[in-house]
Amino acid sequence: MSFNGMDITRNTRIIESLKSELLNSVAYLYSRLADDYCDNIKETALDTLSNVIIISYLLSRRLGLDYPMLEKEISSKIRLGLIQEHETEKYFGDLSALSHVLNRPSADNAS
Repeated sequence: MSFNGMDITRNTRIIESLKSELLNSVAYLYSRLADDYCDNIKETALDTLSNVIIISYLLSRRLGLDYPMLEKEISSKIRLGLIQEHETEKYFGDLSALSHVLNRPSADNAS
């Protein structure tokens, strides 16, 4: 097998692994949300949702999208949701808050 063939195989295997991790994380979150005895839902949600976001970024890169391209699309979808008055924006201002957080300079860039 050629070196290029091994790269394609490795990339395909990693894509499948990331897809599985993504589904497992979402399923875990759903099951914890449905659990009557889940007393630390904020901690569980924070941990699981941050994993989902990281896995989504990694998966996008394996699919040939670079991170700036993904972030540009995310920003476009946020702007569209603001224009269309998405329900979470209309009642809670969630998209405005998200836009504000994503567009502020990071602590690393401030120094």
